[in-house]
This record gives sequence, C-alpha cells and structure tokens, in this order.
Amino acid sequence: MQTPEALLSRIADLPAMAAGSKRLIVLLTQLGDFDSMEYAQALVPELPRLEQAGIRLLAIAIGDQAGADRFCAFTGMPSELLQVEPDARLHQALDLSPGLQAPGGPWPSLLLMCAGIGSPGTLSEVLRGYTGDRSAPQRFGDDEVVSTGVLPPIPAGLFRRAGGEGFQRPFELATVRLRNMNEVLRNWSTYVPDDRFITQRGGTFLLDSDDSLLYVYRDRGILGFSATMQRPLAFLDPWLNHAD
Repeated sequence: MQTPEALLSRIADLPAMAAGSKRLIVLLTQLGDFDSMEYAQALVPELPRLEQAGIRLLAIAIGDQAGADRFCAFTGMPSELLQVEPDARLHQALDLSPGLQAPGGPWPSLLLMCAGIGSPGTLSEVLRGYTGDRSAPQRFGDDEVVSTGVLPPIPAGLFRRAGGEGFQRPFELATVRLRNMNEVLRNWSTYVPDDRFITQRGGTFLLDSDDSLLYVYRDRGILGFSATMQRPLAFLDPWLNHAD
C-alpha cells in the first residue's frame, strides 16, 4: 500500500520519523475527545514493546501546546511523542472522516453522534463498557483504589467480586471512561481551544522502513478508534509478537 503524500510531507522534517525504521503514526482527534484519551492509554503500556520491535511512535492530535501538556500529564504519554495541529486540515488531507455534519454546527452533530447517529458502533461500544467483555483484558489490579473525581474512591477489588478476574469486568471500562470524562469536562477549554473540529475522527498508519504502508485504519465513529476495540492494538501483533 502507498502511504499518503500528505503524511510523508508532515513527518519529513522529523528525524525520529525518517525512513529506515517502522513508524506508527496515530492521528488522534481533539485532545479532549474520549477516543484520544483511550487510545493514548492503550499505547502507553506498550511503549517498551514498540521500542523493542523497532517501531517508532508519533501521535498527532488537534489542539494546542497547553492541551498537549495536560494530556501527557494525565495519560502518561511522553511529550516528545505527541504533536498538535491547530485544525483538521491534516486529517482531511488523509481522508479521515469529519464525522457527522448536521445542521446547526458541531455541537448538535456531536450530540447526535454520541447517540449513535452517523457514528457506527458507538452505542454497542458504550454498552460493552457496562456489561464487560471476556475477550478484553482486565483494566484494574485488585489492589488499586480507583478515583474518578465523580464518585467516592472505588476499591478495584469490587470488580473481581462482581465479575471475576482476568478479563474486562462489568462497569470496569465505564469507570475508566467516567474518569476520563471528568478530566476533560473540568478542563474543557484547555483540551479543546477550538470546538469547530469536535466531530473529526482519527486514523492509524503503520509505515514500513521504506515508507510503504503496512496497515491503515480510518475510524468512522465515536469510540471506534480501532477495528478491534476489545484489544485496540491487535493490529500490531504480527510485529510485536515477532519481537518478543
């Protein structure tokens, strides 16, 4: 597959993204988008394995530097791996979905997408957060105390008592999302300095050492940043498992 020229042009002046190594380039949405938060939280624990496999990571989101700084502090994403764009021009050049464009502007469009309109898979993914998923990994260790900023601190051992262990238990992912939502809403203007692009969706591009495209995914709806949301980074298995 051929890598879009707009992406090659965007990374051309970045030494870490030079040809000669595999590169994972993630186009996040707005920094305050729940997808951006969850994608970063999926990537951070895998950074050592990416490095071992020789895959260099770059995330590009819509926002500004103040938002990027807070995003990195909250998610644990190393600041050198995240860059920001002030608008959605790069996303559009890469043929990423702008999301629903309903009459009335971005906010009515976003609310409709949250209700599953023009946002395939959103409602089923929300439901999965509440019902649990035996094909997805456990999110909290039993010795953790989970603070969402909304509810009283929750001993994570309660999830084991409610559903077992070794997989994503009922309400476990919903609790992660509640914590993310509280962080975003309390700091909305920092994460989203320009709300014109709140419906814009993202994408994933895995480049080979010769700039050819090994994998691409363009998401179409909210909470759809991966083709396999139960294991968002499953597409990397052929390369990460080979490196283990």
